[in-house]
Amino acid sequence: MHRRSFLSSLAVAGAAVSSGSRLFGQSANSVPKVGLIGCGWFGGVDLRNLVQHGGAHVASLCDVNARQLANLAGQVAEQQKDKPRTFADYREMLASTDHDIVIVATPDHWHALPAIAAMQAGADVFLEKPIGVDVIEGEALLAAARKYDRVAQINTQRRSNPAFEDAIEMYLQNGRLGHIGKVEGYSYLQNRRKDVFGPADVPGHLDYDAWTGPAPMIDYTGAHAEGLWRLFMEYCTGTIGDLGVHTFDQVRWMLGLGWPDAITSTGGILVDRDATANITDTQNAVFHYPNLEVSWEHRSWGVSPIPQRHWTDQWGARFIGDGGTLNVWMLGYEFTPADGGPKEGFHMCSQSGDLDNVDFSQWFNAYNETEKRHMLNFLAAREDRGRTRPVADMEQGHISSACIELANLSLELGRTLSYDPASRTVPGDTEATARLARPYRDGYTHPTPANV
Repeated sequence: MHRRSFLSSLAVAGAAVSSGSRLFGQSANSVPKVGLIGCGWFGGVDLRNLVQHGGAHVASLCDVNARQLANLAGQVAEQQKDKPRTFADYREMLASTDHDIVIVATPDHWHALPAIAAMQAGADVFLEKPIGVDVIEGEALLAAARKYDRVAQINTQRRSNPAFEDAIEMYLQNGRLGHIGKVEGYSYLQNRRKDVFGPADVPGHLDYDAWTGPAPMIDYTGAHAEGLWRLFMEYCTGTIGDLGVHTFDQVRWMLGLGWPDAITSTGGILVDRDATANITDTQNAVFHYPNLEVSWEHRSWGVSPIPQRHWTDQWGARFIGDGGTLNVWMLGYEFTPADGGPKEGFHMCSQSGDLDNVDFSQWFNAYNETEKRHMLNFLAAREDRGRTRPVADMEQGHISSACIELANLSLELGRTLSYDPASRTVPGDTEATARLARPYRDGYTHPTPANV
């Protein structure tokens, strides 16, 4: 079964991590040339994953943070025969050479413009989630992927997890869950910092104006200095866009869902009102499908209703059917039959795969195995160009990202929204339609399907 092959591969993954095996490619001629835009922590994770499992050669690195850029460039130079070129401007990087693959791992507000430019330059793209910060950015990204015939994989990696493929087969496809009337996504992680951050000096190694880019210019703070940009809605889409987009995308994939009929969201900053963060500390969203409600709930305060064995247990989704409940989370799943029968499940950090005797020290190896499979799926789609799209193709990333962005807009406007992807409007709601694209700062042009 898929989950057994997953377990056997974890030993290999762990050995690769612990042995410090080759992480970067050796040949500049016989392997794909890759460029990375955004050299922070997860950009490095994506780059190592691509090169370790795809044999790519790192041609270029780009970041407006000179320290991050130099650190990663040094690591790459130690592992491959030549030093990658480094750039502060992604446009100069893309003009410097032909890249086969470009990874975009910037903060969310800088996803759309460089990803579109990379596809225009002829590169396939591996893009972090959410794909942008507003709906029209997503429409433009999808239009660019199709116009330039590029392979684009979004890093919603749960679609590549074989354990969840098993859950689909054992509980959804065979009908054991029965009729599913509700799916409840959730996060009880304390990921919203409660700190009050004051003004701070912009460090000399950071071009803050370029880092801000198309987002509103706000004062630089101690939160910026610690890399906590996800605390600010100016740069992201909140917890629902960070964690909820993974869960909602997984639910859509497992159930074969497309666009919902309507989206409703409530919440706000209800408890931690003194913190500098302006993302919500509480949010509920409902994505309405025919005879099905898919919901999302997060709160970054109070006690979790889920036993806290490990933080990875606190983020997932419950599929509720008249035959039982299937709870899936980052590293496993559990099925509770409605007839009172014994529970069944699987955990990726258990040597036997069961829900007991879990070694949580192995969580990153388990997670890395999913990342590897997701990257291999992207590379396979490149080889099979034109016949098979990657499992997290740009269209799927757009639907999931747009829905969480519409949930945020519903919360702001205080009403239910129904988006029409054919007309790219919220029919009958001119205000909501106008707000499908965030205003860009002077000097930057918002992408649309017509201008890519």
